[in-house]
Amino acid sequence: MADKKYMQMRGKDREDQEGAEQAKDIEEAKHKRENTEIDGEVSATNNGVLAKSRNGDFQVEPIELPPFEIITGDRIDPLVFKFQFKNVEYSSGRNKTFLCYLVEEGNTADGLQRGYLEDEHTGSHAEDAFFKQCLPHYDPALTYTVTWYVSSSPCSTCAANIAEVLKARKNIKLSIFAARLFEWEEEEVQTWLKALHTAGCKLRVMKPLDFAYTWDTFVENEEQPLNLWEDCKENYEYYQEKLADILK
Repeated sequence: MADKKYMQMRGKDREDQEGAEQAKDIEEAKHKRENTEIDGEVSATNNGVLAKSRNGDFQVEPIELPPFEIITGDRIDPLVFKFQFKNVEYSSGRNKTFLCYLVEEGNTADGLQRGYLEDEHTGSHAEDAFFKQCLPHYDPALTYTVTWYVSSSPCSTCAANIAEVLKARKNIKLSIFAARLFEWEEEEVQTWLKALHTAGCKLRVMKPLDFAYTWDTFVENEEQPLNLWEDCKENYEYYQEKLADILK
């Protein structure tokens, strides 16, 4: 039954895959045009710059990429949210992690802290960046109640790092609600999700109501309600079953 559901989800998400590949082709073509000089003597490549030498041959000269930066904000673009948080099984083109967070610091007058982080999996991941950017002034005397709504569950490295933070900072109570499970078939990922759960983190897959709440709280929705996509509830049940099997 699970295999049948797996194949159904792959088939239903084929249009997402094709759309993502088309968008990628457009961006690559745009990038190529923007980085090619009119005279044709210098053009961008994936790994550097093609420069014409004195004898007329082209050689690749390596270029240094700018440092990666985590993007932070208050509200997410609605189209980006609908694409990145869609709880499909085949997640082609969804190469970012969006982390929406709520932080309540006990016994303080600062109120509820809210916002989001996003990454591209090319540098520091959003999960690691959260503790550095959103809790830079950690106070061991306070109790922190932290809730994340993430586009996908943590990778094995992030899960390991989060588990270590929770072990060292017993006063942080973390709940993670994930739209999708990231590479849940991998044994290493399963091992560290269990370790994260053992460290006291509450792990759950996002329900349809969670998507609606995240839309209302973290998205520039212009007061428009979220129209959930087809099979949202079915896909939630599929992922929740997989997570329950991992954590049991």
